[in-house]
Amino acid sequence: MSAPELVHTPAGARQPRPAPVQRPRRSGRWVLGRLVTHGCILLGVALSLFPFYWLLVMSTSTTAQIFDYPPRLVPGTHLLENLRNVVADVDLLSALLNSFIVSASLALAVVLLDSLAAFAFAKYRFPGRNVLFAVLLATFLVPGNLSLVPSFVLMSELGWMGELQALVVPGAANAFGIFLLRQFAQASIPDELVESATVDGAGFFRTWWSIAIPMLRGGLAFLGIFTFVTAWNDYIWPLVVLVDPGEQTLQTALAQLNSVYTTDYGMIMAGAVVSVLPLIGIFLIGARHFIANIAAGALKG
Repeated sequence: MSAPELVHTPAGARQPRPAPVQRPRRSGRWVLGRLVTHGCILLGVALSLFPFYWLLVMSTSTTAQIFDYPPRLVPGTHLLENLRNVVADVDLLSALLNSFIVSASLALAVVLLDSLAAFAFAKYRFPGRNVLFAVLLATFLVPGNLSLVPSFVLMSELGWMGELQALVVPGAANAFGIFLLRQFAQASIPDELVESATVDGAGFFRTWWSIAIPMLRGGLAFLGIFTFVTAWNDYIWPLVVLVDPGEQTLQTALAQLNSVYTTDYGMIMAGAVVSVLPLIGIFLIGARHFIANIAAGALKG
C-alpha cells in the first residue's frame, strides 16, 4: 500500500476558501416558542415594576388626583411639594441617617458573626456540635413577637432604651443566617482546603478570613442584603425601643404622617419613595456580587 501523497501549495497561491458552515434552519414552532417565552418574561417584568411606577405616580400627585376615576397613569407635578410637606412634618434626614446606621451595622454584624458560626458548624468537629445545631434550628419554631417583652425588659435593665444599639445588638446573630451559610460552606468549601490551611499553620480565624469569606461571597451578599432590607423595614421593635423623637428610624417617622382627621396620601407616597430608593441602590450594589458568584459556581459545576 503506497503512502499518501503530500500536496504542496506554491508560495503566493491563493488558499481555497472553506465551505460555509450550514446553520440549522429554525422551524416556525421554535421561533414561536421563543417569542412566547420572551413575551412572558417581559410581562412578568412589567407586572413586577408596575407597583413601583404606581407609587411614583401617586407621589407626584395630590390626594384628589390619586382618587380620580379613571386613575391617572402619568406622573404629576407635585413631587417637590409633597417632599416639602414630608420634611416639614418629620425629621426626615435624621430618620434616614438612623435607619442607615442601624441597617448597615446590623448587616455587617450578622454577616461576620453568622459566617463564623456557620464555618465552625460546617467544617469543624467539636463536642456537642449536633446538639447545638439542633437547638439552633429549634429557634425557628419560636415566633419573633414572643421575644418582644423579654427583649424590652433586657434593654431597660441595660439602660439602652432610646439608644440605637438596642436595635443592633439583639439581632447581631440569627439562626437563619447561620443555617444558610452552613449550607453554603458545606457545598463550596472543600475539606482538603481547610486541612491544608491547618497543616500550613493557619488558625481558625485565619482560615475563616482567608478561605471561608472569599468562597462564601455569594451567600454573604444575599444574607447582607436580606438583613439590611429587613432592618430597614422594621417597624415594631424601633417603635417599642426608641422613645425619643430625635432617635426615630425612617419607618417610625413616616408612620407619623398619618393624621387622625385627614390623610395626605400624596405626602405619604412621597415618603414611601424616599424609603424605597435606598433599598433599590443597596440591592443593585450587592446583587452584582451575588449573581456573579452564582454564575461562577455554575461554571465550576
